[in-house]
Amino acid sequence: MNSDVIYEKDQAGHIARVTLNRPDKLNAMTLEMYDRIVESFDDAAEDDAIKVVILRGAGDNFTSGIDMAAVYEWYASPDDDGANGAGVKRRRPSQRRRLVVDRRTSYVYTRVMFHPKVVITAVRGYALGGGLEFLMGSDISVVGDDAKLGMPATRYLGPVLGDLHLFFHRLGPVLAKDLLLTGRIASAGELAERGVFTRYVPAGDVHATAEGVAAQIARMPADGIVIAKEAYRLVEQSTGLALSEVSSYLLHAYGTNLQFEKDEFNFVQSRAENDLATTFDEAEQFYS
Repeated sequence: MNSDVIYEKDQAGHIARVTLNRPDKLNAMTLEMYDRIVESFDDAAEDDAIKVVILRGAGDNFTSGIDMAAVYEWYASPDDDGANGAGVKRRRPSQRRRLVVDRRTSYVYTRVMFHPKVVITAVRGYALGGGLEFLMGSDISVVGDDAKLGMPATRYLGPVLGDLHLFFHRLGPVLAKDLLLTGRIASAGELAERGVFTRYVPAGDVHATAEGVAAQIARMPADGIVIAKEAYRLVEQSTGLALSEVSSYLLHAYGTNLQFEKDEFNFVQSRAENDLATTFDEAEQFYS
């Protein structure tokens, strides 16, 4: 398996570990990494010896979310031969293409949220975009006091990113709207006061704490864990997360297909004309 996602299993200890391994890129995720994360979680689901899955990031960060240097290519049609040609005007993605890709990427988060084993996220540093969704979709979150959380890409792509049911269910409507409509990055200390995390610990204790919690859970009966997870899923689906799975990719596909006015910053257009660093510089100047 590619080293940008490391998957390990300790069958004797009943714990699997999935590590996002691009520390030089703040563990930013590519489309291929999404597929490998799903493969890892599917394997853990099928392994009767595994009771707990720890999802973590290599180095000092969990993940900064989608790799914005690669995301521009995600929606390119396989039939669009000119997508990467020099001097060739890029074709606007069709809605059907958006739905195919968004359903594929949304699946990784629902796979975590509805996994039959206990999922623990160990979070240090950045947990942005998809990183925040992983945190909210997990059963147990262990978050360090150095963590920074938010959905900053909503500034560039529109405030309908991610699973809105999950945001409203886990964060409440006030905080969810705050993070999505401003695109701001919040400190872990602010969110800890609102009871968003399971454990809030010094940054250096995150991984040891996550391992300790995993070891505690691993002593529970395997059948009991799976039955409990299905019971929890039934209750959440009937209260706050109904239609979560389908709405996450439908709303994302439609909500990010925006037209920009002359006085608005068009991230996609800027990215098509410039390198990523220049685009982010323009965005910082626009929003500052």
